[in-house]
Amino acid sequence: MRRQDVEVHLGDQGQAQYLGYRLKILQPTALQLGNISIQWNPAAGAPIVHAIKIYRDGQVIDALKDAAFEVLRREDQLEAAKLDGTLTAVFRVPDLRVGDELEVDLTTFTSDPTLGLHASGLLTLAPSPPSGRYHLGLGWEPGSKPNLKMTADMAAAAVKSESGVDFRFDNPAVLSPPKDSPARYLWQRVAEYSDFSDWAALSRQLAPLFEKAAQLAPNSEIKLEASRIATAQATPMQRASAALKLVQQDVRYVYVGLNGGNLTPASADETWQRRYGDCKGKTALLLALLNALGIDAEPVLVNSSGMDDGFDQRLPMPQLFDHVLVRAHIDGAAYWLDGTLPPVAALSLQPVFPVSWVLPLSARGASIEHLAWRPATTPNEIVLYEIDARAGFDKPARIVSTEITRGVKGLQQQMQFSSVSAAQLLDLFRQRATGETFQVIDDVQWRYDQKASASILTISGTGKVNWENDGLGAQSLGLPGGGFNPPERRARASGENQNAPFYTTPEYTCHVTTVRIPSSTRAEQWTSKPSFDQRFFGRSYHRAWEFRGGSIRMVRGSRVEQPEIDAAIVQRDNARIGAFDNSMGYIFYNPQDRNGSVGNGEKVPATYDFDWTAKDVPCISSVGPM
Repeated sequence: MRRQDVEVHLGDQGQAQYLGYRLKILQPTALQLGNISIQWNPAAGAPIVHAIKIYRDGQVIDALKDAAFEVLRREDQLEAAKLDGTLTAVFRVPDLRVGDELEVDLTTFTSDPTLGLHASGLLTLAPSPPSGRYHLGLGWEPGSKPNLKMTADMAAAAVKSESGVDFRFDNPAVLSPPKDSPARYLWQRVAEYSDFSDWAALSRQLAPLFEKAAQLAPNSEIKLEASRIATAQATPMQRASAALKLVQQDVRYVYVGLNGGNLTPASADETWQRRYGDCKGKTALLLALLNALGIDAEPVLVNSSGMDDGFDQRLPMPQLFDHVLVRAHIDGAAYWLDGTLPPVAALSLQPVFPVSWVLPLSARGASIEHLAWRPATTPNEIVLYEIDARAGFDKPARIVSTEITRGVKGLQQQMQFSSVSAAQLLDLFRQRATGETFQVIDDVQWRYDQKASASILTISGTGKVNWENDGLGAQSLGLPGGGFNPPERRARASGENQNAPFYTTPEYTCHVTTVRIPSSTRAEQWTSKPSFDQRFFGRSYHRAWEFRGGSIRMVRGSRVEQPEIDAAIVQRDNARIGAFDNSMGYIFYNPQDRNGSVGNGEKVPATYDFDWTAKDVPCISSVGPM
């Protein structure tokens, strides 16, 4: 990189961004850099291409002399159900060769009528850029200086003036955040700018947009829909549920960013008439329905990517959010409604997406709000595995495998499997699964349980059980999902921040296996690996056994109890890893044994005598060691 310049100028007409660079092509794979693409919104003004040049053997070649940009007369994300008004122009630099130096200079413009004269954004330099010279700049008109906030590495390079700030780097070092650190530590070489005085100012700026969009015309069809719901449903909870399902089911999702719609929602009436809308339009429609039903509700901005850790440390800017939900207040509790999810997604006390920081939109102005994290009370995923080996060690066993999946993954399965016929589903799994666990798959059943908020997939068939011959008639079997791999030692390189907390993505998983033992054997001839309760690096590990009713039952659960742990806990648990019980979930049969036992007196329900979609599944010990 001979040079790269990124300069943002804030003026009365919005933001202008200049991008200029000159780089040398050192190998054939880099020739693709000659494919130049520009995207812009026509409402903000067409881009300006100042120059595209090739430097070769002391000559300067004007690449635009005999070639031109091709403007694509369609948006580039129609197939992804997005209408954002963005146009794309492409240019393929002719006769670009290895050894050439390519220079590009262009300016694009941004203007959002929703924000008026407000401006906000980020200047960033990648963590591992190619070697070379880099310049980032932010300039503003007199009296328009925004608030600035920089990471320490940017502040050290900042050169300030009355009308701007510049950052220059020569051969910038590769930056790596502390290993396994929370997302807020990923903010490196970032300069933020925003002229919103605080989060409440941003909340006040955007709130009227949804208030206006939720207003209904005197003859609005939505009023009739609300009246039908009020007649059919007796309680506010039932009415809110019916309104949510109507928006989810009868209005398909299409992102609409036309004519300033990147932040401005389409009106509720317009969204209902055309029967499609994005999260903003669906939220406006939901608000209109709930208002008509007398239910208090508000729009709330969220970031659905799971990367909102540390938003309270950021300057207020709308770019940090990518989704909007409805929060309704019913019977003294707050419920979250997402009109973009499938119709099986009901009101919930927590957003479906992992959200830490939200911004309620209020005419009075609201500050950014933290949603406290709590360990999951029900597993995200339960795998039930039943082996009916009563016919004997050398006979095929009847096998039933059930997966209970919640959250985003469960909804994704609902969207995938709900459009597939029973015959197609059976054929699909017969092709994929036979030969590993199953020799023959007889049946595949799938359903989505709305009460449990779970996708449930059950596969039934027969298969060979991999009993291990231990000699003298003894047998052993490693149960599926029965053991844990020991946790990895958590440490950082010497140059990294040793005081930063360590992070584990929250999850709660459970495996339940039941083996109906061969009828020719007796309970006292069976033993198992030990039960245990352990906790390492903020995660609980649990395994319990029981022999009852001619079957060996095992449950194994793992739940993150503390996503962030400090260095002291890490040091303690690193020293304890050797004591981690990583034994596989083996059961043992010894025909000579007369005193065998399974478990330590625990009570473990079998896969077939307990409702594993219930909220109080016994997958984790109520009290476990630290």
